[in-house]
Amino acid sequence: MIKESEPSLTLGFSPCPNDTFIFNGLVNGPVQVPGFAIEAQLHDVERLNRMAFDQVLDVTKLSFFAWLKVKAQYRLLSSGGALGFGCGPVVIAARPLTRDDMPAARIALPGEWTTAHLLFRLWAPGAIQRFFVTYDGIFDALRSGAADCGVIIHESRFTFRQEGFRQVVDLGAWWESRTGLPIPLGCIAVHRRHPERLDGLLDEAIRRSISLARQNPAACLPYIQAHAREMTLTVLNAHIDTFVNAFSLDLGAAGRKAVSALENAAAQMGWMP
Repeated sequence: MIKESEPSLTLGFSPCPNDTFIFNGLVNGPVQVPGFAIEAQLHDVERLNRMAFDQVLDVTKLSFFAWLKVKAQYRLLSSGGALGFGCGPVVIAARPLTRDDMPAARIALPGEWTTAHLLFRLWAPGAIQRFFVTYDGIFDALRSGAADCGVIIHESRFTFRQEGFRQVVDLGAWWESRTGLPIPLGCIAVHRRHPERLDGLLDEAIRRSISLARQNPAACLPYIQAHAREMTLTVLNAHIDTFVNAFSLDLGAAGRKAVSALENAAAQMGWMP
């Protein structure tokens, strides 16, 4: 909430249930960042990535791949991120496809600067017919025949089979088998125009917000449902349970090692921002 007596911090995050669960306490509840009022903006993750390139927001959620491009402008926070095991992007199709089919396939992806795009390129570097839609447009691209396969993120990983699609590969599982590390999807970063002391205040506030949400998840539900795509409570809860985990509280050594591994993999392929 914005208080006229305090300077505001613009905070950007996605409308996905994991983000609205994490930030409900900061936006609607008792959690505060001392000395600041929070001005929340909710956008698709790829739009948040592009806004970070333009240095629009003070604090923002963005893909780890995008953060590599702006880390000279934005410091990485330890809390609020989306990474872990069993939560990676999934390549899906309406018919059986394999990795060998990718060079000739048309692939719909949820944003050029998403970690999903980077992972797909690492898995299938010969796939050149790539195009980008919002994450909730992947199913439609497949149904219309515009794409042969798509890379899904967020809640789509829980619903693609009931929508009539099949898995080609779980990119998160592929990453885990290759590195033994969690997959770093999205992070929270603060603009370097703010002093470093703000980082600790933000980390503490985000952790407090997560703690309150876990203590009373029902209190978060109206805010989550107001922004969620059409989904059942079962899918919504599965989404939160999958993407809000120990790494959301603190990246820790394993999380930071995973980020370094992602950066190194991109650099080795010549795909650094």
